[in-house]
Amino acid sequence: MLVSEFHFHLPDELIAQEPLAARDASRMLRVERATGRWSDCAFREFPDLLRPGDLVVFNNTRVFPARLYGRRAGARAQPVSPHNPAARDFLHGRIEVLLTRQLSTQPNDWECLVRPGRKIGVGEHLYFGDPDELQAEVLARAEFGERRIRFRPVADFFAALDRIGHVPLPPYISRADSSRDRERYQTVYADPRGSVAAPTAGLHFTPEILERIRQRGIETTEITLHVGLGTFQPIRVERVEDHKLHSEPYSISAAAAAAINHALQASRRIIAIGTTTVRTLEHAVRAGSGTILAGGGAADVFIYPGFQFKVIQAMLTNFHLPQSSLLMLVSAFGGKENISRAYQHAVTENYRFYSYGDCMFIE
Repeated sequence: MLVSEFHFHLPDELIAQEPLAARDASRMLRVERATGRWSDCAFREFPDLLRPGDLVVFNNTRVFPARLYGRRAGARAQPVSPHNPAARDFLHGRIEVLLTRQLSTQPNDWECLVRPGRKIGVGEHLYFGDPDELQAEVLARAEFGERRIRFRPVADFFAALDRIGHVPLPPYISRADSSRDRERYQTVYADPRGSVAAPTAGLHFTPEILERIRQRGIETTEITLHVGLGTFQPIRVERVEDHKLHSEPYSISAAAAAAINHALQASRRIIAIGTTTVRTLEHAVRAGSGTILAGGGAADVFIYPGFQFKVIQAMLTNFHLPQSSLLMLVSAFGGKENISRAYQHAVTENYRFYSYGDCMFIE
């Protein structure tokens, strides 16, 4: 199967650059897998589409300000901001680092993406904040241009990140992050810190929507998958089958595992909120030989058409990038032709795409 088969044309004006005024004001395209039919809905209708016996599973990971702007050793020590055109051009040794995964805490080692990638070599020292609140050394190069870096000890590393870090908005949002993004690029139920990208299907939920779901007697539970390179890495091969997905850490509590296993045993419908939830559960059920085990692991299951789903019967998801692993996952679940036609309809009807965009309910 060719990666090019998952291409579609999307006008730039349909890429959502800002969140809507209200989280739950998004549109929702409802797609029926069995018939291929779709209908235009509002996300606020989502609780009414749930059935008695459904189990809704959320990914409760929290995004942290993982993007750092700084300078290389020898560059002028001055504040660096993405709002500064000189900083965006990376003149005078200025750099950008996107932290993607913490490898150890003592020492404080991280895997990251760097820009400009070719110029940042092993052994270089990097400085962030004013005056040099965080300092790091490049330890090694990794696959696809990543670096392993080690931060010098500070009293509270994540407090420093909160002060000087930036919300890691995706590259298709062509603006600098703002204070508003700290709240809106985060689900209302986010808990454990660890993601560099939001599980965007969850961005539509409000406390009021969650309460409506509870009032209908619908069971919910939460798992955690920290979103990293595995979610947004580009596919650089021609054949889908040749792509290898980065692993991402996940954890499932004993209560969540019990709820999911009970639903499976009773043949109840399990609804995943977002592709990260899908990948976590479909990886975990295979790791547990048909049972969801409590505990943690690293999810690396690559889902594309032909995949046999063992857990999920419905999912809520945003609209995804062309030729991306996320679009392949959605196509595997909803049917490649069904999803292709639904995306064409979404473009024609001016749905808003990607992280701050509208959503699709596939059942």
